[in-house]
Order: sequence, then C-alpha cells, then structure tokens
Amino acid sequence: MPETAAENGASIDLESWVCPAPLRDAPNIVMGHGGGGAMSAELIEHLFLPAFGPAAEAGMGDSAVIEVGGSRLAFSTDSFVVKPLTFPGGTIGDLAVNGTVNDLAMAGAQPLALSTAFILEEGTALQEIAHVAHAVGTAALAAGVKLVTGDTKVVDSGHGDGVFINTAGIGIVDPRVDIRPQRAASGDVVIVSGDIGVHGIAVMSCREGLTFATTVASDTAPLHGLVAAMINTGADLHVLRDPTRGGVAATLNEIAKTAHVGVALDERTFPIPAEVRDACGLLGLDPLQVANEGKLLAFVPADDADRVLAAMRGHPLGARAAVIGHCVTEHPGMVVARTALGGTRVVDLPIGEQLPRIC
Repeated sequence: MPETAAENGASIDLESWVCPAPLRDAPNIVMGHGGGGAMSAELIEHLFLPAFGPAAEAGMGDSAVIEVGGSRLAFSTDSFVVKPLTFPGGTIGDLAVNGTVNDLAMAGAQPLALSTAFILEEGTALQEIAHVAHAVGTAALAAGVKLVTGDTKVVDSGHGDGVFINTAGIGIVDPRVDIRPQRAASGDVVIVSGDIGVHGIAVMSCREGLTFATTVASDTAPLHGLVAAMINTGADLHVLRDPTRGGVAATLNEIAKTAHVGVALDERTFPIPAEVRDACGLLGLDPLQVANEGKLLAFVPADDADRVLAAMRGHPLGARAAVIGHCVTEHPGMVVARTALGGTRVVDLPIGEQLPRIC
C-alpha cells in the first residue's frame, strides 16, 4: 500500500483539497459562481458592480426597462452553455430563444427582435451545429420574434463544448404595467404557472442516464403569450419572474430581499410532478432549487389573484397554475415554507448550483 503524505512526513496542504461544495472565499472562479445562487449574487455585487462603477448604477437584472422617445423598451441578454446540447424536450437552440423572450416578458414586454452569437468549438460536426441553428430558427418563428443580427466565433478544440450561444433581445413594454421586484408588497399572493423542477430533471436524466416510468421533458417555452393574458385581466401585476437557475428558491429569495418583504409558502400546494419529486428524493435535491425554463412566478395583490389565476389556467402554458404562498411583514428578506407535517423551514438561497450547465 502506498504511503500517505502524513506517513512519509510530507506536509498536507488542506487549502488545495477539492470540496464538492465550492468554498465561498475561493480566490478563483468555480462552477458555483454561475449557478444563480448566493455565489452568483456575491460575484455581481462585490466584483462586477464595483468594477463597472457609475456605468452600472441602475444595477444589472435579467432585463432592464429603458425610456426611448417616450416609449419603454425592455432589453435583455443571456448566454447558454447547457450540457448536453440536446435533451428531452429541447435543445440549446430553443432554450436560447425562449430564455431571452421570457426575460423580456417578465418586464411586461412584447418581444420584437433578438441577436444571436455562436461560439463554436473546433472539430464540432457541422450537422450538429445545423441542428442547433434550425432549433433557433424554429423557436424564433414560434415566438414571433425576428433574428436581426449576430456573430460567430470559433475556439480551439478542447477550449469549448461544441456550441455556446449568447442572445440579446428587445421588446416594447405594455404601457399598462409597472412590473419589477421592488413592487412586491405585504399581502401579495404568489402564483406559479405550473409544474416545478421539470427542466432541471429532464437535463439531469439525460446527462446521468436516469430513467423514469414516463419521460421527463423540458418545459422550455416562450411565456409572453401567457403574460399578455395576465395583463389583459386589468390586474395590477407587481412582479413577474421566471425561476431558471437556482429554481423557485433563488427567485423568491431575490424578490424578498429586493422588496424587503417576507414570503410564506405552503408546501402542500406546490405543483411538483411525481417523477420530479422521486428524482429529487433519490438524489437529495430540493425541487424548489431545480431549474425551470417555461414557468413563471407572479406576485399580485390579493384582490386580483382570482382573476389572474383564472386567466393563467385558461392558457395552455398556465393550465396547472397554483397559489403557493403570499407576502408577509414578518421575516423580511426571508422565504419560509410550511411543511406537510405542519412545521416550518427556511427556504434558503442556494449557494451555487445543484446541477451545473443547466441552461
């Protein structure tokens, strides 16, 4: 048996050990910094924003609303590095289109146009790139947006992973709405548009070879039609967000912190498919921290909740919409869930990411 470092007198450098949970004070970028959780927030708050200075004084969210010539434009950008490139229910191509369309929709905007930039790894089969590009075009057509500009770069073999995609999009904000996380208020009802955790488990099942009684397919879809149906109710929509990286947990924590309100959830009302619940139980995951790509969270005043919920359930992408909680004055900045057994638990912002490269 070979000698250990301790046995042969060598010193042990504990700081060089690799930990499955990234260290919060790591001096270098780790996968957790891209997970949409606490490490992502810290990277933005303590590195990017101070470095950008006054140029970023408005902050950097998933989308921004800009006044241009008396109109309000929503602008968003996103990058997609999902692995594998094709998974049950979608590809990196339709994910890129739908993800950017949805960021615009969460500001109450009708998406108009997208840019697409492809970073290709040397040696990737042209047929595979063509498959992804076709998915981009098909998804854009289905969402009713134009692909108006783009770019292509190639990196050396071994320095990419087939195809990475960056998109940016613009849209016109509906003049009837003022949707932003700062507007969440005590008494608001929290609604989710459908089943939680489906996209993350679909990608995980493909990547890890997991099988279920029925195929779990990604929920990737453009949500601006659903949002339009909600706006048309005349309700005062306070907040809309799509819970992608970090899942419902990360999104609710970000909103609670931004608006300085508490969020109280009821686990018994969560729409979680049996396959997702079973997979999470098997792998030790919290379904609330698993990524979604075709769902939204809405914060609406209690007086408007019933008609918004009815409108959502009348749309194909909101048929399983459910009320999962409400905003409270207690525990501002925190999210707490009542369990099926009657206890309570804190729903934390995830540190990093349960499954890297999910979108």
